[in-house]
Amino acid sequence: MTTTETLHCKVKDCKRPYRSKGYCVTHFKLWRSGNLAKKPRYKTCSEENCKKALFKFGYCEAHYQAWVASRKAESAPKAAPTPTPAPVEEVKS
Repeated sequence: MTTTETLHCKVKDCKRPYRSKGYCVTHFKLWRSGNLAKKPRYKTCSEENCKKALFKFGYCEAHYQAWVASRKAESAPKAAPTPTPAPVEEVKS
């Protein structure tokens, strides 16, 4: 049976001993904070530099709400142009 001292971190070229989830202490902390480049801890928001957890449609809750608001603004019915009144001709008697 192998012990934890014989297992190594699964990050390429890392020779430190295994701690948890296949990572050494350093890489585990990076994974836990969401900063490990290859495998984030959670599925994260698709917006650039946003590391919040997914909510719907690839966005965190804040970015999803902003997206919904922008879609509502785009699809809101535009006010119909007011008709210009026809010129009134004066009737001379």
